[in-house]
Amino acid sequence: MIKFIVAALWLCAVAIGAVFYSFQTASAKMDAPPPPAFLGGLDSIKTEIVSVPVVRDGQVAGYFLTRLVYTIEPKKLAALSVPAEALIIDQVYSYIYANPDLDFAGPDTLDLDVFRAGIRTKINDKVGEDLVHEVLIEQVDFLSKEEIRDNTIRRRLQAGTTASEMSKNFKEPPEADGH
Repeated sequence: MIKFIVAALWLCAVAIGAVFYSFQTASAKMDAPPPPAFLGGLDSIKTEIVSVPVVRDGQVAGYFLTRLVYTIEPKKLAALSVPAEALIIDQVYSYIYANPDLDFAGPDTLDLDVFRAGIRTKINDKVGEDLVHEVLIEQVDFLSKEEIRDNTIRRRLQAGTTASEMSKNFKEPPEADGH
């Protein structure tokens, strides 16, 4: 009988200790500082590929292609009255056309940090507050007019070869009798 009483007291002490420990750890988590901004709390918006024609001396010199990712606070994103993608793409076009000094022809001539900072500043100035925290570059390409022309010619040549090779395997339809 004494064994049952000691076991019951032991179980009660363990249960009370477990409850006390769980409350202590729960309150410690509530007192912890919030995670830094880049580890949580920001939404990211990924744009489709943006293609901007680059005009030099009154002619199209090529196309600047980019895919960008923006980090934005969710509350500010929800407060926008226009779609964020439309606002961002509009400002990318405006930034590129307003800066004729940007040279996309070579990777050495384009300063990506200046490009990112310029787009972020342009968007935040348009909105009137710090909407975009960071501009991340997923893809950047420049296709000159000559490269586009070469790719078009190459595709046409490949398409013609492929079509003629495919038609060799088809049988001629039987000729219809004069019915």
